[in-house]
Amino acid sequence: MFESILTQISDFTPLWIYLTIFFFAYIENLFPPSPSDLIVVIGGSLVGTGTISFIPLLFSATLGSLAGFLTAFIIGWQFDKKLIHSGKIKFINIQSVDKVETAFRKWGYYLIVANRFLPGTRAVISFFAGMSRLNVNKTTILSFISSAIWNVLLIYLGMTFGKNVELIDGYLKTYSTIIWIITGGIILSFVIRYLIIKGRK
Repeated sequence: MFESILTQISDFTPLWIYLTIFFFAYIENLFPPSPSDLIVVIGGSLVGTGTISFIPLLFSATLGSLAGFLTAFIIGWQFDKKLIHSGKIKFINIQSVDKVETAFRKWGYYLIVANRFLPGTRAVISFFAGMSRLNVNKTTILSFISSAIWNVLLIYLGMTFGKNVELIDGYLKTYSTIIWIITGGIILSFVIRYLIIKGRK
């Protein structure tokens, strides 16, 4: 399967390879899960064979990630402004949303830096960053840095392991599973803590 994908992509012209990688990196922030990480790794293997160049690949992957992040950011910004605080959605407690946004304003920038290293939660982080009205310029810069570092790592893996993309895919899935377990544990601990405090009151 992976060799087939690699062969098909390598048949594209360099421009179309860059555009394909940009597209997958973009939609991941809007319609997860997306195989964008694997596509970037495949792009890295093509850098190793001389089919495409490192810098344009890094630029297209990072720009796609950033564009997708900012799109979800804007959606979150508008969603909060037009729906949440307008009171049109009756089953959502505005006070609870305000508490989440306050916490996100405190820790949100750290989450944005770690954003690309947290597969499965990227769309959520960008959405809540918008809802929490984080500074657009600072958010853009931190998202760009996070995406660039992550993509450099993926491209390096592709260049190092060459056509053995299936091995890297296995590692990425294991990494994603570990992140999901850690994230789930953190969320569960907060829920339990909330219920205990509420029970005492």
